[in-house]
Amino acid sequence: MVKTMDYTHLGRTGLTVSRLCLGTMNFGPQTDESTSYSIMDSAHEYGVNFFDTANGYGGSKGKGATETILGNYFAQGGGRREKTVLATKVYGDMDEWPNNGKLSALNIRRALDASLKRLQTDYIDLYQFHHVDRATPWDEIWQALETAVAQGKVLYVGSSNFAGWHIAKAQEAAARRNFTGLVSEQSIYNLLKREVELEVLPAAQDYGLGVIPWSPLHGGLLGGVLKKEVQGVRRLEGRAAETLAEHREQIEAYESFADELGHEPGQLALAWLLHQPAVTAPIIGPRTQEQLDTAVKAMEISLDESALTKLDEIFPGHKPAPEDYAW
Repeated sequence: MVKTMDYTHLGRTGLTVSRLCLGTMNFGPQTDESTSYSIMDSAHEYGVNFFDTANGYGGSKGKGATETILGNYFAQGGGRREKTVLATKVYGDMDEWPNNGKLSALNIRRALDASLKRLQTDYIDLYQFHHVDRATPWDEIWQALETAVAQGKVLYVGSSNFAGWHIAKAQEAAARRNFTGLVSEQSIYNLLKREVELEVLPAAQDYGLGVIPWSPLHGGLLGGVLKKEVQGVRRLEGRAAETLAEHREQIEAYESFADELGHEPGQLALAWLLHQPAVTAPIIGPRTQEQLDTAVKAMEISLDESALTKLDEIFPGHKPAPEDYAW
């Protein structure tokens, strides 16, 4: 039996979110609609109240398809929308026509209304910039979001894939307008990919942003990939195979250490993130019910200092800049 879900505040806000966030990118292209409903219901049963999506998700089913699945799920009622802290994103081009992407005031207005329609809701809890827009001034972006907040369409604003200085620039621009600005940053962060420790995490902590790591298993490389390879369950191709070849010795040591601790590698990778002070909630992206059940068990794992030190030895991280590379 998995213990009760833990909760925390999202950054400096009063918003309470579960320590695991349900990522929905696979809903549609990898997971059919009925299975997606079942996974979301199970997530609620486990106490996961934080769901993440994006307007561009949908893959082979077309952009917007994943939001549509979530909207159909919420439309079933039963308190499904009310139980959910709903996060979606804006930035990616939805088609080839001008102004249907990026962070212009025009696209933010149109994209937000389109997301609300697909999601069958009248507000987004956390509206995230999927990428920094270097061509649009922050005063324009913040004015658009101030309007959305005043209209009750957006409650909180977050970023994704920002550098530390992007976070600083955004927050200083918001402060000049007496606006809350960003409350979260969603970055790639896992044992293999730790560059955010240089400047993104320090900036997020200093400005009071919650950190929501995506790809916590680095595309499955931290999910017991070598064991699955031996069992013939999984064969990696392309970039993933190249990354495995580059880090094979580390991953062998990691899987051996997971065995020594008595944990599944994927659960250990999630548990490590949950022990990092800047992290609010890693994003888990299950394609199946079994993957959800497995991921949630990471909540049961407590790592002592010796285990954390050993993981740092296998996968060396970074000190905050500039100490990482200067005296």
